[in-house]
Amino acid sequence: MATEIPSEIQHPNLVGLGRAALAAELAAFGAEPFRARQLWHWIYHRGATDFAAMTSLSKTFREALAAHYTLERPAVSRALTSIDGTRKWLLRFSDGQEVETVHIPEEERGTLCVSSQVGCTLSCSFCHTGTQRLVRNLAATEIVAQVMIARDYLGEWPSPQSDRQVTNIVLMGMGEPLFNYDNIAEALKIVMDPEGLSISRRKITLSTAGVVPMIRRCGAELGVNLAVSLHAVRDDVRDRLVPLNRKYPIAEMLEAHELVRLLAGIPAKVNLIPFNPWPGAPYECSSEAAIEAFSDIVFAAGYSAPVRTPRGRDILAACGQLKSASVRLPKREPQPLPAA
Repeated sequence: MATEIPSEIQHPNLVGLGRAALAAELAAFGAEPFRARQLWHWIYHRGATDFAAMTSLSKTFREALAAHYTLERPAVSRALTSIDGTRKWLLRFSDGQEVETVHIPEEERGTLCVSSQVGCTLSCSFCHTGTQRLVRNLAATEIVAQVMIARDYLGEWPSPQSDRQVTNIVLMGMGEPLFNYDNIAEALKIVMDPEGLSISRRKITLSTAGVVPMIRRCGAELGVNLAVSLHAVRDDVRDRLVPLNRKYPIAEMLEAHELVRLLAGIPAKVNLIPFNPWPGAPYECSSEAAIEAFSDIVFAAGYSAPVRTPRGRDILAACGQLKSASVRLPKREPQPLPAA
């Protein structure tokens, strides 16, 4: 019987492994415990893409690692830069699926908008991603890789302690983060590690359409900032814009511990995001006068309500404009074995 031999052996990828997973992998490889700390430094602090660059390791050990492992990044299918300096990367993973990641530079910070799913299951009517069916969740390694790709393109290795271009992370890209919580949590622990990518939890914001059961867990386990995408203050309107509202209405969201704490004891901030159009969108953006009038009303009530300036609209990189061409693949029928 004929046997198909793969043309290329796929070695395990060390990029994206957390501390415990990396230590376990190297222990199974027969390496001393301190080797995991060395590799962590080279992968997440220095951004190494080649074992040969790890000069604090012996040549023999580097060669052994290269023979068994990879330091793989996703491929960048397309890189676009907006007239306002916003950058968008279309990343392709090993199975061919793609997501978009956006970097928004500002005077005092640089925000990286990270995706959590290929496609989305929420089908929010104002969102371009919502027109793409959910293909799959991203693995923790694929979430971490988005940060590392941005650092690659921006030349931010070793991880800087000041004058960073990636200072903040917002999980506001493709997908609903709280529907992929376990992988998000694993990835953020790597991102927040002070000896690696070293981005403070105070600089990370997770945005949710309102997956109420996961909000408490997110606050207790991760402690990152939480943003709730309201889009309406009445259930009848929000039901049309955000179908998830039919399952978790506004009143139920306000019963969540983190939101109660926020609204009861800490001044809330309401970011007003103008609608960003996309091909075939069923809505138009409100006029500047209408947006400012709404902002004035909220400010008068005692809440900060800044209007977010749209960034990257010309390359479809603004909030609500992200989408990839990935589609859920049909299940393959079993293939007959070749004749002997």
